[in-house]
Amino acid sequence: MLFNSVEFLVFFPIVVLLYWVIPKKIRYIWLLAASYYFYMSWNAQYALLIAASTLITYLCGLLVDFFGKREGRGAAVSKKLVIAVGFLSNLGILFFYKYFDFFLENANRLLEHWKLQTIDSNFSVILPVGISFYTFQALGYIVDVYRGEIQAEKNPLKYALFVSFFPQLVAGPIERSKNLLEQIRDIPERKTLEYHRIVNGLIVMLYGFFLKMVIADRISILVDYIFKRYYMLGAVELLVGAVGFSIQIYCDFGSYSLIAIGAAQVMGFTLMENFNTPYFAVSIKDFWRRWHISLSTWFRDYLYIPLGGNRKGQCRRWINVLLVFGVSGIWHGAGVNYLLWGALHGGYQVIGSVLQPFRKKCYQIMKMNYKGRAVQVLKFFITFQLVNIAWIFFRVTDIRQACYILKTI
Repeated sequence: MLFNSVEFLVFFPIVVLLYWVIPKKIRYIWLLAASYYFYMSWNAQYALLIAASTLITYLCGLLVDFFGKREGRGAAVSKKLVIAVGFLSNLGILFFYKYFDFFLENANRLLEHWKLQTIDSNFSVILPVGISFYTFQALGYIVDVYRGEIQAEKNPLKYALFVSFFPQLVAGPIERSKNLLEQIRDIPERKTLEYHRIVNGLIVMLYGFFLKMVIADRISILVDYIFKRYYMLGAVELLVGAVGFSIQIYCDFGSYSLIAIGAAQVMGFTLMENFNTPYFAVSIKDFWRRWHISLSTWFRDYLYIPLGGNRKGQCRRWINVLLVFGVSGIWHGAGVNYLLWGALHGGYQVIGSVLQPFRKKCYQIMKMNYKGRAVQVLKFFITFQLVNIAWIFFRVTDIRQACYILKTI
C-alpha cells in the first residue's frame, strides 16, 4: 500500500477515526493490527519476517535486561552474547533477502574467472519492503537496552507496534526506542484530539504529497528519458538529467518522511526530523547532518562510535568514516554502484579533513572571511556538485554508464 494510493486514502482515515473513539488502553492493539494490515497489503507472507525479527529482538531485550541486573564477568559476557545473537540473526535474514543474489552473482563471476564450478542460482526471492528500516530500528532497540538508555519493554504487543508502526515502517525515519517506544508506552496518558497537532500533521502530509506527486513523479519522466538514452545525448542534457535526479530523489525520500511524520502527528505521535534542507549544505559533512538524519545518526551511534569514532587518531578516524559510508551505500541497495556512491561520500569527507589546514591557510593568505557570504555560496555550489556526481553512480546500474556520463559532462 503506497502512501500516494487510493487504498491509503481510505485506510488512513478509518485507522485514525477508530483510534480516536476506542478506549485508550487498547489503542496500541488497534494500531498494531492496522500496521500489520498495512504491511501485509504488500505481501502477506512477509509479515512472518517482521514478526520473527520482532520476536528475536524482544527476547534479546529481555535477556539483556535480565543479565544487566546481575553482577560478575559471566553476566557481562552473557549480555554481549545475546547482543551478538540478535545482530547475527537479524542481519542474516537481511542478508539472505536483500544481498544473497548479489553475493551469489559475484561469487559465480569469480569462480568462472578461476575456471571453477559455479554455484546453482536457479532461485530468487522478492525483497520484503521496508526490511532495512525495521531491522535497523529493532537492532537499535537492543543496543539501547544494553547501554541502559531504556528499559526493556515487557509488553510484546507494545514492542511489536514499535517495530511495525505503519507511518514510518517502509520508508523511515528509523526511529529510536527512546522516542517512539516511550510514546507508545504513554498512549493511555496522552491527549489525542489536539486541534493544532491534527491540522499541522495534515499540512505536513499535504506538502509530502506535493513533493511526491507534483515534483518527484513529474521530473522522473524527464530523468528516466535522459538516463535511458544517455549515449545519444550531449553534455547539457546529461547535466540536466543529473541535477534532475538529485531533485527527484530528494523529493521522493523527503516526501515519504514528511507523510510519515504528518500521519503520526495526526494521531498524537512525534517522529524525528529526517531531512533538513540538505542541498543548502556547505560541506559533505554538513550534507550528512541534513540528509536522511535518522539513518546517518544510526550509523554514527551504532557503528561509527563502536568502531572507535575519532578517539583513536586521525588515520583510524578516516578508516572508520570510509567503512561507515561503504556500509551506508550497501544498505541502500545490493550493487557495486551503491557501494561506490557510499565510498565517494566517505572519500569526500576524508579529503575534506586532509585539506582543511590548507584551506584555512589559503583564507589567511587571501585575507578572506571564511564565514562570509561569498565563501558560503561558493562552498554550497561545490558541495552540491559533489553530491550530484555521487548521485549519478546511485542512479545507474552499470559503472561504465556513470563514467561515460561524467566524461561527457
